[in-house]
Amino acid sequence: MRLIFAGTPEFAAAALAALADAGHDIAVVLTQPDRPAGRGMRMTASAVKQLALARGLQVAQPQTLRDPAAQAMLATLAPEAMVVAAYGLLLPPEVLTIPARGCLNIHASLLPRWRGAAPVQRALLAGDTETGISIMQMEAGLDTGPVWCRSAVSIDPTDTAGSLLDRLARLGARMIGDTLASLDQPGRPEVQPADGVTYAHKINKREAAIDFSHTALQIERQIRAFDPAPGAFCLIGGQLLKVWSASCEALGEVVSEVLSEARAHIRSPGEIIEIDDQRGIGVACGEGVLWLHSLQRAGGRRQNAFAFARANPALAIGSRLEPGTGVHDGAPS
Repeated sequence: MRLIFAGTPEFAAAALAALADAGHDIAVVLTQPDRPAGRGMRMTASAVKQLALARGLQVAQPQTLRDPAAQAMLATLAPEAMVVAAYGLLLPPEVLTIPARGCLNIHASLLPRWRGAAPVQRALLAGDTETGISIMQMEAGLDTGPVWCRSAVSIDPTDTAGSLLDRLARLGARMIGDTLASLDQPGRPEVQPADGVTYAHKINKREAAIDFSHTALQIERQIRAFDPAPGAFCLIGGQLLKVWSASCEALGEVVSEVLSEARAHIRSPGEIIEIDDQRGIGVACGEGVLWLHSLQRAGGRRQNAFAFARANPALAIGSRLEPGTGVHDGAPS
């Protein structure tokens, strides 16, 4: 089938690779313009662009698809369908009508739950136990189009946004191939139900700032949702500290007599109440205890929390990690 493909991150690259391997005629690959990335902020091509160039595919990087010249270019390609996966640019009505069979979107949620830009992160933040992939026929509304198929996956208690996106990318790559192969078969996509609609708003870096007045469970979900980007962070001695891995513990759980005694004197969220070579750094929260396992100081590398504490005297029982709220830029990378 003659296709236009539109996508940007690794999640989309998996689908592009699968479509190319299946022998589809990919007329052009649309991806977002190169962006500065990394510590040196060098201009970097998207994962989709890198894959497309390696496969010898034509690449276009329009700033917007509202440009009549970009629309005319796509129309001259006479595509049968357009496959969209985490592209990051809106498709205006003029583009949606170009392919003979319309535009199909690989969306990382079980629609109508988590329509929008960040469905995986929002599912983790909400504590969902499952998510999945929906193949949707695109229309002018935000992820409102009818759904060709859905497939669910369980969210593991240790899943991060990165690990969950990896699994969903592989699933989406298989599903879009199956959907394209079945377009000539009888049946139509299913209109989304009106009940159960939620919106996955775009992630703001401010949301990655840890506030220890929240519950340990909320913070643990926050850490997993923002790994690998933008990375949840707090402050130690006024310096930014990223937290990459943690686990939470309810107040009712008893770990040791020392810890139970320490808890009796907890006065403020963020206070370090135990440092353990197995469990890491125990921090008091608004409710429960958060155990930090993996930390990273600005300019440094990820490090085991216990080893980090031994090398940093400021991290001691009774000292306090400050909330990251109010700090929005310059977090360690």
